[in-house]
Amino acid sequence: CEQKLADGLFWIGGDDKRLGLFEGCHPVPHGMSYNNYLLLDEKVVLFDTIDRAVEERFFETLEYLLDGREIDYIIVDHVEPDHSATLSAVADAHPRAKLVCTKICKTLIGQFFGPELEARCMVVGDGDSLSTGAHTLAFATATMVHWPEVMVTYDVEDKILFSADAFGAFGGLEEELLDETRRYYANIVGKYGTQVNELLDKADTLDIKMICPLHGVIIRDNIDLIKEKYRTWASYESEDEAVVIAYASVYGGTRDVAEKLAFKLSDAGIHDLAL
Repeated sequence: CEQKLADGLFWIGGDDKRLGLFEGCHPVPHGMSYNNYLLLDEKVVLFDTIDRAVEERFFETLEYLLDGREIDYIIVDHVEPDHSATLSAVADAHPRAKLVCTKICKTLIGQFFGPELEARCMVVGDGDSLSTGAHTLAFATATMVHWPEVMVTYDVEDKILFSADAFGAFGGLEEELLDETRRYYANIVGKYGTQVNELLDKADTLDIKMICPLHGVIIRDNIDLIKEKYRTWASYESEDEAVVIAYASVYGGTRDVAEKLAFKLSDAGIHDLAL
C-alpha cells in the first residue's frame, strides 16, 4: 500500500482505525495515521520507521518497493516510539544502513536500542546535507517540537519538507485538515511556542512545495495557510474574537453566573459565544 509522491519518493504509512486514545489520553474517534517515506535514488533512504500497530503493512510495502535493494540511510527525524518501534528490526534487516540523526537522538537510540545501533549513527545538524544521487537532503534541528532530539529534513530538488511531528494532525489520512491539525497542535506541540516559532523562521527560508509530516495528511495546497496558523498558535494569539465559558454547576448557582457573564459579553459586542 504505497503512494507515489514524486519521482522515486513513496509514502508507505498506514492508518490505525482501532485506536481509541492516542498516547493513552487524546481521543481519536477517527483513528490515527502514521506516515513514513521511502526515496529510491542512487542511495536508498527511509525516512523514519513506524508504530507496531501498522508494522505488518509497513514491512510488506517496504519489501515490495525495495525489490531486493538495500537501504543505505535511515533518517531518524524523531525517535518517539510511534515512529521508532520498528527501527531496530529495519536496521537488523539492513546491516549496512547508517542512521542519520541529531547528537541527542544518537544518545536516545543508544538508550532505547543499545550501543550496537548507536554506533551506526551518523550525526547531523543545522546546515548539514547529504547527497543521495539526484537528491540533496538538508537538515535542520527542531528542538522541542516536541522532543529534544527532533530534526526536519528538506529535499532541495523536489522542495519537500519532511517535518517530523510539526504540521501533523490527528485522525486518518482522509480527515478534514484544519480542525484536526489545530487539535493536534494544542495537545502535542502547544507548550513549545517559542521553539515552534524558531522552526517556522527556518521554514520561511525554504521554498516548500509539499510538507510530509509523520501524522496526518500530506500538505500540498494549503502550505501558506498552515504556516500562518502555526505562527498564530505559537504566538498564543486568538484566531477569532470569540469566548468559551465552561462551567460545572451542582445546584444552578454557578450556571446563573455563567449565563449572566455571557449576557454581559454579548452586550459588550462579543457575539461569538459558546456556553
